Amino acid sequence: MQGIGRLLVLALIAAGPAHASEGPQPLPLPLPAPAPRDVPFKGSIGLAVDATDTAQRIYRVHESIPVQSAGPMTLLYPQWETGSHAPTASATALAGLVIRAQGRPLTWQRDTVNPFAFHLDVPSGVTTLDIVFEFLSPFSARQGLVSATPDIVTVPWQSVVLYPAGWFVRNIPVTARLTLPPGFGYVTALESRSGSSVEFNTTSLEALVDSPVFAGRHVERYELAAAGDAPVRLTTLGGNADDVTVDVKEQERLRAMVQQARKLLPTRHYDHYDFMLALSDTLPGPGGIEQAQSSSNVLPPDFFRNNANYLVDRDLLAHEFVHSWNGRYRQPADLWSATFNEPMRGSLLWVYEGQTEFWGRVLAARAGLRSRQETLDALAVGAAGVLGQSGREWKSLQDSTNDPLIAAGHPLSWRDWQRREDYYGEGVFLWLAVDAEIRKKTGDKKSLDDFARDFFGSGQEGDMTTSTYTFDDVCTALQRVAANDWPTFLRSRLDSHDAARVTDGLEQEGYRLVFDATPGEYFRQSEIDAGARDFSSAIGLTVGKGGIVKAVSWNGPAFHMGFAPGARIDAVNGVAYRPELLEDALKAARPSPVRLTTTTDGRTSTVAIQPAGPLRYPHLQRIEGTPDRLSALLAARR
Repeated sequence: MQGIGRLLVLALIAAGPAHASEGPQPLPLPLPAPAPRDVPFKGSIGLAVDATDTAQRIYRVHESIPVQSAGPMTLLYPQWETGSHAPTASATALAGLVIRAQGRPLTWQRDTVNPFAFHLDVPSGVTTLDIVFEFLSPFSARQGLVSATPDIVTVPWQSVVLYPAGWFVRNIPVTARLTLPPGFGYVTALESRSGSSVEFNTTSLEALVDSPVFAGRHVERYELAAAGDAPVRLTTLGGNADDVTVDVKEQERLRAMVQQARKLLPTRHYDHYDFMLALSDTLPGPGGIEQAQSSSNVLPPDFFRNNANYLVDRDLLAHEFVHSWNGRYRQPADLWSATFNEPMRGSLLWVYEGQTEFWGRVLAARAGLRSRQETLDALAVGAAGVLGQSGREWKSLQDSTNDPLIAAGHPLSWRDWQRREDYYGEGVFLWLAVDAEIRKKTGDKKSLDDFARDFFGSGQEGDMTTSTYTFDDVCTALQRVAANDWPTFLRSRLDSHDAARVTDGLEQEGYRLVFDATPGEYFRQSEIDAGARDFSSAIGLTVGKGGIVKAVSWNGPAFHMGFAPGARIDAVNGVAYRPELLEDALKAARPSPVRLTTTTDGRTSTVAIQPAGPLRYPHLQRIEGTPDRLSALLAARR
């Protein structure tokens, strides 16, 4: 039998590969770019960027790249971005690429699978490649992320550089030069000297990309660090002088935030830190992007002139400052990558982003950027929002850490059912639960402050070297602060589909989430920030300008009546729609069915929705007879 079996195998081999079906077979894929190696790179890339064309928003780039060896070579255009934790860069913005050697153009070919890779053959004897191309900034958000306006220019280095495959980017030196529009001031974490162009000291490609430039027509600088500490500066840039002026009281609050952050995170790894803040309604924002020694932030032009109207954004700078420790100085091991074209994995984004969001809220309270009541209201709105994510039934908090790969650049039709990056908002309450657990286990002698000081504060002063961590490292550090089964504690929340897990930490801190008929100021400003009125507690609808339905709660009253995002509400009980009219109809303790006349896909109809109850708004209520741990957490450190 053994001899017959061997003969059958030989016969099959001779006959060629067997197929399960008739039809075409796939062609082999092209070879991937050379894998990055942790080896030295000889010479330094020369990079010159002309960003003076603010009318057409064209960045003109000239590079000289030292050749390491003749023969096949692959150049990479960065694809993966720190701010999104995803491959969100656009290869469409690179145009006009010409590569020369010794004055002669070389033929290049874009990879047919990876559009961010360019292949060429370097002739023998060539020592340097001369490269020119343009980076074409979008003109509007519909085209992509705007980088330049007539008044403000940002220079995201990852958009204006090509680099050779095969090396860790931390090993590739770059000497950069930048030409800005006449009269523009600038700010960056890079060491530089000004002339007709801005000349930057040679640094690694990794550090360069982590140090973007903001430049503007009107620029003001404010010192925020305490005397004797490493410099921390706020640089505001805008279209007019009034926008960039920060009054004395707000400066004091921002200085207090920096001081409170330094009490929480005493290890100073940076030589200096720069808050780069563009006051603009054209650049993508409000929001920020973290770097080790700076952050790129965008807020509305009147943020400082009308600060009372921007409760929601007041913790932005605190969040980005904490990221210098949590995210850049220490980084999840599976999120770190050797180049800008290697995949990132986000299994610990609930630490990277979730705990940073937690500390942003806390530091804003400790510094007075928000009052105690405003902070409680913000937590109440956050808790209600997290509980409203019905997608928890099928999608865990841990699974939401995959969202940068799933949803980046893609709008969601059913936000609460699909869930999106809930490691931010729900992460706040996860870490609130951890804080409460530490306090319980230690008789209120220790808190999450102790974990942060230990976990993010290890290392030498002035040492910018990133160190990575794993889930086990997080649990080990928590164990050093308070003895507990931390793996089980965390996994029971990360993998849970139980909504009760969301607010149990809040209750252990001494507060419960309640609802009443009176909206808080933070809730109202959240509606303005979202550009919509929130009627979800009664009928499961969020309605924007012109009566356009922006969101429909999955399995809510409106959902069961067939509502979908994009529908237009024309009338309420036969009267032309106004948000106040719908609000009044839903205020009664036992509201009657509401008749909504709507237009969807060109068809008009009237439906009656039975509200689940009256409109209710979230607040936090003190649980009498329990320790007020939340107040202890929010109190300023002396």
